[in-house]
Amino acid sequence: MRVNVVYASREPNRAAVILEALQAAGMSVTVAQRAKEVNGLLAHRGCDLLLVGQKLVDEDGVEFVRALRTKGPAKQMPIIALVEHADQPAAAASSGQHAYALFGRGGPAPAAAPAPSAKDRVSLRLAFFQAGADECLSLNWDTAECLARIKAVLRRTQSSAPEEIIKMGEIELNLTSYTLHVSGKRVPLTSKELDLLYVFLSSSNRVLSRPYLIERVWGYNYFGSPRTVDVHVRRLREKLGKAARHITTIPCVGYKLVPPGAEMRR
Repeated sequence: MRVNVVYASREPNRAAVILEALQAAGMSVTVAQRAKEVNGLLAHRGCDLLLVGQKLVDEDGVEFVRALRTKGPAKQMPIIALVEHADQPAAAASSGQHAYALFGRGGPAPAAAPAPSAKDRVSLRLAFFQAGADECLSLNWDTAECLARIKAVLRRTQSSAPEEIIKMGEIELNLTSYTLHVSGKRVPLTSKELDLLYVFLSSSNRVLSRPYLIERVWGYNYFGSPRTVDVHVRRLREKLGKAARHITTIPCVGYKLVPPGAEMRR
């Protein structure tokens, strides 16, 4: 199954290399800068892995992880923190605050800040672990090592997951192997076509607008034409054959997947 990753950070560009490596490994990455955005994503579409930076626009990263672990679907979801370089000063010794509470603040640095001790440098990582993070990576670590650690967390959290299959009429989508069978015959689809079909199957009998489909399949950061949805729906219909009759066009709005027999109950 294609792994859906959400990265929550005030400055997502700092982790651009890691995010590109995840995408190159076949994972889908969505970026959110506010806790409110992340909560919305988790409520409406969920994700397989949450990456959290030191700071979000509206909340501290550590506190955000702690809040997620106390309520909602994120209790069991794998969460990995991404922190700044290990040699970044944590805080002024005289502040009396935890080091993680000062990371990422935009204020001027003290004129004579003491050199960070080893204890200061690990305090933020420790805070994330104590808040409930499964792993904590540093942005100055080797990208290959970060990717390996992320995959290790996914293996630990997903290895025992049962096979998940969505069926509707002659359509059978296996979310574990991310494969499609129509009337028992394997139908090859691209990753975007599979994602699109999953959204349709999980939202049957619901009108889905083009902007909504863009958000669900391509992510918040997609700036292309909404008409790309039409292109992918056309290709998906061609591959579904007779089963394409379930995907209906709603003029001026988008599309709707109608399960077998649903049209009889109107």
